[in-house]
Amino acid sequence: MELIIKQGGLVRCIYDETIELTQLGKPVINRGSYVEPAADGQWTADLSPVNGPLLGPFSHRSAALTAERDWLNMHWLISGP
Repeated sequence: MELIIKQGGLVRCIYDETIELTQLGKPVINRGSYVEPAADGQWTADLSPVNGPLLGPFSHRSAALTAERDWLNMHWLISGP
C-alpha cells in the first residue's frame, strides 16, 4: 500500500486492508471507480468518479481490477488534489 503524505498532513492512498487507516486519523473514503460486468460477460473499469476513462473490456474481473489500480496509481494517487 502506497501512502502519499501531502503538505499539511493529508494522507492519500488507494484503499486496501494492509494497514488500519484509523491509526492515521479519521479516514474519508471516496469511490475511485466502478468495476462492473458488461452485458457480454466482459468487465470494464469506469474511472469517471475521478474524471478518468472507461477501461476495457477485459475477459476477467481480475484484469479489470489490475488495470483500475494501475491507472489510479499513475494518474490519480500522486497528481490528485
